[in-house]
Amino acid sequence: MLSRRTFLKTGAATAAGALAMPALAKSGPIKIGYVSPQTGPLSGFAAADAYVIETFVKTARAQGVEVEVIVKDSQSNPNRAAEVARELIVRDEVNLICVASTPETTNPVCTIAEAEEVPVISTVAPWQPWFIGQQGNPADPASWQDFDYVHHFFWGLEDNVQVFMNMWDMIDSNKSVGALWPNDGDGNAWASDVGMPPALAGAGYTLTDTGRYQNLTDDFSAQINAFKQNDVQILTGIPIPPDFTTFWTQAKQQGFQPKMVSVAKALLFPESVAALGPLAHNLTCEVWWSPMHPFTSSLTGQSCADLAGEFEDYAGRQWTQPLGFIHSLFEVAMDAIRRADDPTDGDEMAELIGTTNIDSAVGKIQWGRDNVPPFAKANVSKTPLVGGQWRMQDDGGFDLVIVENGLAPEIALTGALETLS
Repeated sequence: MLSRRTFLKTGAATAAGALAMPALAKSGPIKIGYVSPQTGPLSGFAAADAYVIETFVKTARAQGVEVEVIVKDSQSNPNRAAEVARELIVRDEVNLICVASTPETTNPVCTIAEAEEVPVISTVAPWQPWFIGQQGNPADPASWQDFDYVHHFFWGLEDNVQVFMNMWDMIDSNKSVGALWPNDGDGNAWASDVGMPPALAGAGYTLTDTGRYQNLTDDFSAQINAFKQNDVQILTGIPIPPDFTTFWTQAKQQGFQPKMVSVAKALLFPESVAALGPLAHNLTCEVWWSPMHPFTSSLTGQSCADLAGEFEDYAGRQWTQPLGFIHSLFEVAMDAIRRADDPTDGDEMAELIGTTNIDSAVGKIQWGRDNVPPFAKANVSKTPLVGGQWRMQDDGGFDLVIVENGLAPEIALTGALETLS
């Protein structure tokens, strides 16, 4: 089958002379598509999008590069994500796509773009559901293949599991863990043989897994009863924010009182935490980025604290973890554009993205490093991860303090871990 890019290359001989010119000297901006879940249950991931895109376009212009960012909303729906990816490629004819926020958004976009030979920079999804989830047979590692046009940077399940277990090892417990894993890309990955169960067993923890539940479930009584019956003292999971709010409210009503709650995804956002009120005090989560991280943007020269402060002034709200990663998507894009002879050439841009080596607002981004398994290292660059705990303040707001940094000691602790009971 002839891909769109192959067709354009073979059928546009009359434009060959123009294509040989450096793109930065041509009329018209470099067109970048951007896809994220701006509405729906995953919309918290997109809270910083408008700020990042507006400031990126201004910064690029100030640096002599004209860019146009065409924004698409996945509506928190994988089918919609695939649909808008096709729109960006076929109708908008973008030169590059940036995509973020959970496998339900990143994977459909990357799969479409890989088939159409359009370069993609992807982030904010653990690398296993991103890489393995796009394989033709995810259950057969021997069949897995790397990608030519799509590149992803984020941490992996192994990092999140280790961060959580490092926190649990700090407390006195019976090592009984209850899992709240949904029937989606993240939940299925966490529950799999490359997720948390083997690590728990190896460290002497017992697991109560009540099975996959559907997102937007309104009754978690069965899960709560199972956790109580098995004397679960540590709760973990990766629910979407509204589901954890439902679960935790019902858990308190039904008398489930674990010593520690370490939940990924749902506890990332200040609004989700604030919605729980006092019930959120001392809940723990993974921390991918914060104003306390000791990194600097390669695009603007800002520290993480400066970036967070500027966002808070712009948006009139508290900083949010995806801010650093959405910003870094465009750091990678600009780095490749600067090094390109023709940023409108998808083959060249895909190759240049794959040779990225920058110190960004989320740490080093470089593909091909040895901290990723050989089968994925060409397409995955890992970023650091630490553990945090939400603390309620006198005014009723919450601050996220860093209480665990075993995998990333360069990120300083800002508090000591406390238990719920």
